[in-house]
Amino acid sequence: MLKIVFMGSDAIALPALDWLAGSGLAEIVAVFTQPDRAAGRGQKVQVNAIKHWAQARGLPVLQPIKLGAAEQEQLAAFKPDLTLVMAYGHILKQGAIDTPRLGTLNLHTSILPKYRGASPIQTATASGEPETGVTLMKLVLTLDAGPVAGVERVSIGPLDTAAEVEARLAQACVPLLARYLPTIAAGTQVFTPQSDSAATFCRRLVKGDGVLDFSVPATVLAARINGLNPWPGCSVELNGQSVKLGQADVCHLLYDKSSVPGTVLGVDVDGLLVGTGQGTLRLRLFQRPGGKLLSAAEFLRGFPVTPGTVLPSHPMPALVAAVPFPHRKG
Repeated sequence: MLKIVFMGSDAIALPALDWLAGSGLAEIVAVFTQPDRAAGRGQKVQVNAIKHWAQARGLPVLQPIKLGAAEQEQLAAFKPDLTLVMAYGHILKQGAIDTPRLGTLNLHTSILPKYRGASPIQTATASGEPETGVTLMKLVLTLDAGPVAGVERVSIGPLDTAAEVEARLAQACVPLLARYLPTIAAGTQVFTPQSDSAATFCRRLVKGDGVLDFSVPATVLAARINGLNPWPGCSVELNGQSVKLGQADVCHLLYDKSSVPGTVLGVDVDGLLVGTGQGTLRLRLFQRPGGKLLSAAEFLRGFPVTPGTVLPSHPMPALVAAVPFPHRKG
């Protein structure tokens, strides 16, 4: 049975952990996760989902602020066959990567080499991709560039938000591990190098990414709105208020080429219709500051929007690049 140290800090890894714990193929001997931090409106210190999972099973939990020489010694003390990393939040040095007998593997939530970086789920969804996936790869020092064991693919529908895609990707980790862990344990798994020339990169999202430019096509705007839900969320200015948008798609039955992009054209049974640079955007879910997310019909009953109103446009920051993004604050 493989002795595995798991490193991760996000609930997306819970289905994989549950499967590993009951698989009979592996024993999780320790968990490394991010330190407890204040969160929410009350800024109370909270235990993340990974720590809670580990504590419930009596596993050792380590929460280093950084991974240095002392933490590498702690890792080595568990004598792991393998380290498995997913959404950890720390960069591992070569010594830590090489400590386990079989090395260190990473579950990355894109079809590599596309969308290397910090926000692959949101960026793939916001880019209008028809599918994404989870890639099982060897961890190397270069960002998400290690050789690949395999991929489990999931579809992205036109109404799917990043949160919905993330939930499917969490479940996709299970068949991926079930398929490749036995051959990895046996030392017979072949890892295929990535094509660096085909790589694209995404970055950490910031609140300023939630702006919309109505001069671009409706398909682009709908994907952007859905892909940035729940964070950072796209917003529009309506009647002097910033209103968050939760979901959008394209209306193919109405398009006024003569309208200024951003012009409210009317409503249908599913949403508020807005003209764009190409096609009509249907805004389906709305949230006023401090309010709940409402359907268009519910929202417009208490917040009427007059046809002919022009929603302001703002330049939309790029989410994807052919080279890694420089660090930015936001």
